[in-house]
Amino acid sequence: HPDKNKDPGAEDKFIQISKAYEILSNEEKRANFDRYGAAGESQSYSQHRQFHHFHEGFYFDESFFHFPFNSERRDTSDEKYLLHYSHYINEIVPDSFKKPYLIKITSDWCFSCIHIEPVWKEVAQELEVLGVGIGVVHAGYERRLAHHLGAHSTPSLLGLINGKITFFHNAVIRENLRQFVENLLPGNLVEKVTDKNYIRFLSNWKKKNKPHVLLFDHMPVVPLLYKLTAFAYRDYLSFGYVYVGLRGTEELSRQYNINVYTPTMMIFKEHIDRPADVVQARDMKKQLIDDFLSQNKFLVVARLTNQRLFQELCPVKKSHRQRKHCVVLLTGEGDKFAEAYEAFLSFAVANTKDTLKFVHIYNDRQPEFADALLMDEEKYRGKSAVVILERRNDAGKIAYKTLEEAWQGSNEDNFILLDLLDQLRTDPGLLSAETVLADLNDELAPMFLIRWLYSTLDYISDCWDSLFHSNWREMMPLLSLLFSALFILFGTVIIQAFSDSSDTRDSPPSEKEESATKTEKNDTSFSKESNSRIPKKGFVEVTELTDINYNSNLVRLRPGHMNVVLILSNSTKTALLQKFALEVYTFTGSSSLHFSFLSLDKHRGWLEYLLEFAQDAAPIPNQYDKHFLERDYTGYVLALNGHKKYFCLFKPHRSGDEGGTLGSGEDYDSSLHTEARGKSSCSPGSRSIKNKLHKLSFWMERLLEGSLQRFYIPSWPTLD
Repeated sequence: HPDKNKDPGAEDKFIQISKAYEILSNEEKRANFDRYGAAGESQSYSQHRQFHHFHEGFYFDESFFHFPFNSERRDTSDEKYLLHYSHYINEIVPDSFKKPYLIKITSDWCFSCIHIEPVWKEVAQELEVLGVGIGVVHAGYERRLAHHLGAHSTPSLLGLINGKITFFHNAVIRENLRQFVENLLPGNLVEKVTDKNYIRFLSNWKKKNKPHVLLFDHMPVVPLLYKLTAFAYRDYLSFGYVYVGLRGTEELSRQYNINVYTPTMMIFKEHIDRPADVVQARDMKKQLIDDFLSQNKFLVVARLTNQRLFQELCPVKKSHRQRKHCVVLLTGEGDKFAEAYEAFLSFAVANTKDTLKFVHIYNDRQPEFADALLMDEEKYRGKSAVVILERRNDAGKIAYKTLEEAWQGSNEDNFILLDLLDQLRTDPGLLSAETVLADLNDELAPMFLIRWLYSTLDYISDCWDSLFHSNWREMMPLLSLLFSALFILFGTVIIQAFSDSSDTRDSPPSEKEESATKTEKNDTSFSKESNSRIPKKGFVEVTELTDINYNSNLVRLRPGHMNVVLILSNSTKTALLQKFALEVYTFTGSSSLHFSFLSLDKHRGWLEYLLEFAQDAAPIPNQYDKHFLERDYTGYVLALNGHKKYFCLFKPHRSGDEGGTLGSGEDYDSSLHTEARGKSSCSPGSRSIKNKLHKLSFWMERLLEGSLQRFYIPSWPTLD
């Protein structure tokens, strides 16, 4: 490429390669090249094209129209702006964080491209002088790049800034294109400064750790050149604009002796009463501004707030002749350290050299940096210290020397520091100590929440712009995903609504199996809702089921609600209630579950009446059998659905079980016989009382899932 290779023959080679690529990429030109060869390609092939057959009898010569449809006749002014994919990715995108780019997508056989060409030439030349990057992409040769940019038609114009692409959608005229480029820039780059706010603006140097630039001009609107400059140097400088023709800027103009007829640029650093540097010119050119600002990017004694700033101010030693030393003041914030800082600043102003950089750092904001240099010595604690250092490599290794005593800013301290700097010019070995520094914290980085908010706003803005301006082929996947999500959400709401309405209907069963099948789906939705609840209290509220609250807590219980009842006796009451509370605590977040206990000593007959409905066709034990009368029901748990008149049963855990008979309610009658005949002599003392409710929580989960067997009764018996 002639822009990269300065060889005299590079341009000819580049043209040959371009023509070769053009022939190979076109089947018709390729065939003619094979037929007529390289010599005849420009003569015989051209002659053949002039008498091209069209509709069996009509001939025309495209040169008659004088339109540069093919690449041989393409305007050479665009060639220096041509972009290739790798060049765009590796150079243009990173450079867009320093300046915006205006890019044109064009192609052969494009009438509209020819129509906008005069305006494009004028605007491209005008904006390039101001500092805007210009690019041209030929969609026929760079299809990959055109697709990457999202350009599906030609001509297309787009802007690139901070790696973000924005398409131009207005009429292609000079004013619209200039305004488009100006709109790409952030709106807070340049602050309007008047007599009322100039002191506040210039005093922000300490907070922002940047020099402040003021441009005095007689234009009512901030010039585009100044905005572009502010964008390029936004990481180093803060910019303000003074419209000298506006009322309210007279004091400012007098203060700094401004010539209102000549644009003036001033840079202010640590002292706001006088500028650190000034430049005046009737015609402010970009090169003049760049030279002026590049020499004043940092404060006299800048504060090290991040690793990038440290690397720029204190670069790594490249050779013995390129030694650069940093004199670092390690200090603190507040009036206590102000005197030491002012003395250090005065010393830096008087001893500024190309090989010396003066910086300062706050110990409490960069504790690792301070500890590595001061070794937490007692004599520096609560005081300022001065360190001379030289960076040896990018890994953080430095050589340094610390002043023996804390820095007070006295004349003696100034003489000691000056003497060390003089010795350092002749004796580099003076920096005898070495250490490795960790990367500095980024003190001025925005909080994570703010960064996330800005990213979200940018994403929403991109989506909004894409919705109205992007190609619909690109939007189809997003729209498909959006409508799918809405369909799923709408369907879920409808299903849930029907599920809730069917759950409230009262459908008493005629047969046990039919009833279980009809109500299983409704109770499953109830159980999922209950299971997703989180306990709202720090305790379990368990009430005793008595004849007083029997109707409200069971018989007239609201539809969809259940009462979980623990069976206990006076002797086992305390132990079982404690264990019961632990097992059911995670399920107390649901307002559909209620918890009670029933005294076996008072209401054995009521319980035995219910348990008769939990038996199958197997032989029922004689109620007068002595084993039946002695049966111990403590630890049984019943989940009672008062509205639908059914219950689920949990039987106490037996030590011989392996989890297969944990009270699901199945095979109740067979286990009843076995326990009556084989273990009638078992007393509560032979096993732990609390162990009876072992794995009750698993039973509760099955209850909420709706997978437990249900035992229906014709009506609830009275509780005597």
